Amino acid sequence: MSLVLLSLGSNLGDRAANLETAVRALSPWVQVTVRSSVYETSPWGYTEQPPFLNMALGGLTHLPPRRLLYRLKGIESRLGRKATFRYGPRVIDLDILAYDDLVLETPALTIPHPRLQERAFVLVPLCEIAPAWVHPVLGKTACALRQAVDVQEVYPLR
Repeated sequence: MSLVLLSLGSNLGDRAANLETAVRALSPWVQVTVRSSVYETSPWGYTEQPPFLNMALGGLTHLPPRRLLYRLKGIESRLGRKATFRYGPRVIDLDILAYDDLVLETPALTIPHPRLQERAFVLVPLCEIAPAWVHPVLGKTACALRQAVDVQEVYPLR
């Protein structure tokens, strides 16, 4: 079994229900062992869209990275995600942040996620569930990376 860290986000429809449905849909492939709080966040990249709800999960999987990505894309499709444009609105977004201490770069998949260190909406929940996780390329913990970004627009959902 391998340790995987995932990021989940939604900004269309019933955002909270979309996150919960995605978490449940992971169960055949990821045994979720820890989950963060849910945070409301401003859109990143393309800002003319509704705010997101974001969270992070940690868990164990028997799937290799590419097969896990395939399963995550299948969940996104089943939950109604449609192809739009980069950073556009979405019913659900599931990203692999880390997979054990693997460093992988292919056209289809990069691990650790290539922009996680820039994104407060990823780092705040990641630091909550895995504060001591060390980025295998940057050599910094999740919480050290969090300290380097502006977290003012990441609000815990009450």
